[in-house]
Amino acid sequence: MLKELKFRHELKYYVNQHQYHMIRNRLKHLLKQDEHANHKGDYHIRSVYFDDMENKALQEKQAGIENRHKYRIRLYNKRDTVIHFEKKIKRNTFIAKQKAIISRETMDRLIQGDYKVLQDTTSPLLKEIHYEMKHRQLRPKVIVDYVREAYIAKEGNVRITFDKDLRTGLWKTNPFDSDLHPVRVLDEPLYILEVKFDEFIPDYIRGALQWNGLQRQSASKYTICRKHTKANTWEDQ
Repeated sequence: MLKELKFRHELKYYVNQHQYHMIRNRLKHLLKQDEHANHKGDYHIRSVYFDDMENKALQEKQAGIENRHKYRIRLYNKRDTVIHFEKKIKRNTFIAKQKAIISRETMDRLIQGDYKVLQDTTSPLLKEIHYEMKHRQLRPKVIVDYVREAYIAKEGNVRITFDKDLRTGLWKTNPFDSDLHPVRVLDEPLYILEVKFDEFIPDYIRGALQWNGLQRQSASKYTICRKHTKANTWEDQ
């Protein structure tokens, strides 16, 4: 059985280079960096987003549907040592995530649309993926590629991230394709700031973020990257 979902707040903002350095310099003295960060303080994320025959995830996002979900394969630092198939769920202003570890071989077959590789799985999430691929033509649509700088605090289970150098693989969907050359999708320098927390944000973190200078955005990396491969005008709404 799936364990009970834990929903968290998620707030997103676009920040320019000046805002990034200002907020980052404050956070560095207040919070710990993510343990997976390299010597530069960040790590690389590459995701393959899936959508069905009706592009449901994309259309619901563009329509502002509050209760929705999307599927993706995610890996880190361009390595295949840890690969997750994830389902990100949104309920109003709250988000939750389910994930299951898959092998490189399983990933390769799913990228090719071979859902039969999951027919004997015991994972509830992967059973759901199998159903969606078989009956709703869930297929890989776009690669989303970026560098993440993350800071964490135990109080409120706060996680603050800067996503930098956002790129798309255009029409390629194999994250290990030797001919994959992701292209930038945002004007430089522009970063996506994400703030995730459980029940509250401590005052000292609120002060460091300087909320008054920020405006909340939807900032969907999936939607931004899909616009670069659009085949119809509705995809650019």
